[in-house]
Amino acid sequence: MKKVLILGAGLVAKPLVRYLLQQPDLQVKVASRTVGKAEKLIEGHPRGAAKELDLKNEGVLNEEVKWADLVISMVPYTFHPKVAEFCIAHKKHMVTTSYVSEAMKKLDVKAREAGIIILNELGLDPGIDHMEAMRVIDEVKKEGGEIQGFVSFCGGLPAPEANTNPFGYKFSWSPVGVLLAGKNSAQYLKDGREIFIPSENLFENYDFITIKGLGVFEGYPNRNSLPYISLYGIPEAKTMLRGTLRYVGWCETIKKMVQLGVLNQEEKEWIGMSYREFLQQLIGSPNEKDLKQLLCDYLRIDPGQAIVRRLEWLGLLSEEPLPLPKGSALELVAARMIEKLQYAEGERDMIVLQHEFAAGYPSGEREKITSTLIDFGVPGGDSSMARTVGLPAAIGTKLILEGRIKERGVHIPVLSDIYKPILLELRDLGIAFKEKREKL
Repeated sequence: MKKVLILGAGLVAKPLVRYLLQQPDLQVKVASRTVGKAEKLIEGHPRGAAKELDLKNEGVLNEEVKWADLVISMVPYTFHPKVAEFCIAHKKHMVTTSYVSEAMKKLDVKAREAGIIILNELGLDPGIDHMEAMRVIDEVKKEGGEIQGFVSFCGGLPAPEANTNPFGYKFSWSPVGVLLAGKNSAQYLKDGREIFIPSENLFENYDFITIKGLGVFEGYPNRNSLPYISLYGIPEAKTMLRGTLRYVGWCETIKKMVQLGVLNQEEKEWIGMSYREFLQQLIGSPNEKDLKQLLCDYLRIDPGQAIVRRLEWLGLLSEEPLPLPKGSALELVAARMIEKLQYAEGERDMIVLQHEFAAGYPSGEREKITSTLIDFGVPGGDSSMARTVGLPAAIGTKLILEGRIKERGVHIPVLSDIYKPILLELRDLGIAFKEKREKL
C-alpha cells in the first residue's frame, strides 16, 4: 500500500484528501500545525491519519517525509524548497499547487539524480490553465499550425446570485494572498512588444473581458507572462498575456486601497483603537471633523464614487474596535475583509477560466480558438476553488504512484503524458472546458 503525506489542511484540501482516501491502495496522512483541522479532513477513515506538525521542526518533518512514498505540500510556497530537499534525500516524489520558485528550479538536477519527480503548479491557476493551454497548442501544431497569440484570464469569484457585497468578491482562500497581489508588477507581450507594468500602476492597466453567459468582467495582467512563451513551446507568438479576472470595480478599489497604505506589512501597536482612528493614521490626519471628506481628499476622489461606499461598508470609517491590538495594516484589513466578505451558508463560488488563441496555418487561414471553463461550487459542499485546486493535485498524485508519469526532475504539467489523463479525469468529475473556433 502506497503512503501519501499531505502537508497543510487549508481551505482547498478537502476534495484532495477525499479523492485520495477513495483510492483503495493508498494510505493518507494529513499533517498540520492545527491537528484538529487535519482530523476534520480525515473524518476517522481507517486508511487516514492526522498529525500535528510544525514545519519549523525539521527533525519531525524529516521523519514524516521518510515515511511517505509521495509528499503533497499545500503549505505556503516558502516552505516548499525545504520539503523538497527532504524528498530528494529520501527519494520521495513531491507535488505542489504553487508556482515554481527559483529555489525549486535549482533542485531539478538533484531531483533527477534521486529518481523523483517534483511536480509543481498542479492546481487551477497555475495548473488546469497550463494543461488546457497545452492541449489546444499541441492540437494546433498537429494540424500544421502555429500559435500567434495567447491571452488567458482566470478568476475565483462569487457566483452571480452570491455576488451580494459592494466589493464583488468573497474569500475562498487566503485574503492576505489576494491583497498582496496588489504588490506584484506585471510583464507581457502584445503584438510583438514587451510591456512592463510596475506594481503601483498594476490596477490602472485592465481590460473589460466578456465571458459568454456571464457578462463583462475586469481583467488585469498577472505577474510575468513572458516565460510561458518558452514553457508552452510557442516562440512564434507575438502576444502572450496571462491575467486575473474580477467583477467590474475591483481594480479601482484595490488601487485606492494600495494608495491608502493597507498593504503595509510593518507591525505596529493599535491598542484600544477603532477602525476610524486606524484610518486617520493611514491618511495622516487627526482631524475629526469630516473623515469621509479627508479620505476623499487624500485619495483624490469624489465622495460620490463607489470606492467610498465600499470602504464605508467595510467599516473603515466606523467606531468599531480593531480586532488585533498589534499587527500590520495588511493583517488588520485582511482580518476585516475575511469577516465581511464571507460566503453565506449555501452560497456558491465560481471559477471562470478563459483562453483565447490566435492560430495561423500554412494555407494562410487564421482562426480564433476560445476555450472556457465555468465551474460552480456545490451549495453546502465543496467550493469550486477547492475542487479545481485540489483534484488536479490528487489525480497527478495517483498517476505518479501508479507509474504512469515517468518524468523525473522539477516539472509543471505541460507534457502530454501528464496533462492528458488529468484533463480526461477532470472531465469525468464535471470540470470541463467548452471550445469554440472562429475563422479570422
